[in-house]
Amino acid sequence: MILSHIVAASENNVIGTGGDLPWDIPEDMQFFRDKTKGHAMIMGRKTFESFPNQKPLPGRLNVVITRQTDYQRDGIEVVDSLEKAIELCKSRTDQWGDEVFIIGGGEIYKQSLPYVDRVYLTRIFEEFNGDTTYPPLDDAEFEMVADSERTDPVRFSFQVYEKR
Repeated sequence: MILSHIVAASENNVIGTGGDLPWDIPEDMQFFRDKTKGHAMIMGRKTFESFPNQKPLPGRLNVVITRQTDYQRDGIEVVDSLEKAIELCKSRTDQWGDEVFIIGGGEIYKQSLPYVDRVYLTRIFEEFNGDTTYPPLDDAEFEMVADSERTDPVRFSFQVYEKR
């Protein structure tokens, strides 16, 4: 199983503000949809609750981590730890494929970074104010293996990092 982060972050590593993205980059949203479709995704409760109408993303296994013992929503799997989320996804690779995506939020990214094999990072070349950040990647641990720059609607780049 390959465990991957998929994230968009500004130059100052901001990934969110008030439960929303601080930018609107349609090509990045399409990239996210294309990469995660047909796969398992692990996320924190607040990330799930930022989805439109708090509905699971279709065509994917939506696994939500929360400490709330009575948390339930139609169409999602609820666990109380990152380790349980990873084990659940590992048990479903026959249905959802070998790559599992961690999609946020900030605390889940931070907790899971030691376990991650790959990072799909959309780097937005501007600084934004926000209340949620992505942990910096250590060059000694991760190597950039792909970089594809874009300029519309802002300057950004699709970057892929692999664990060394």
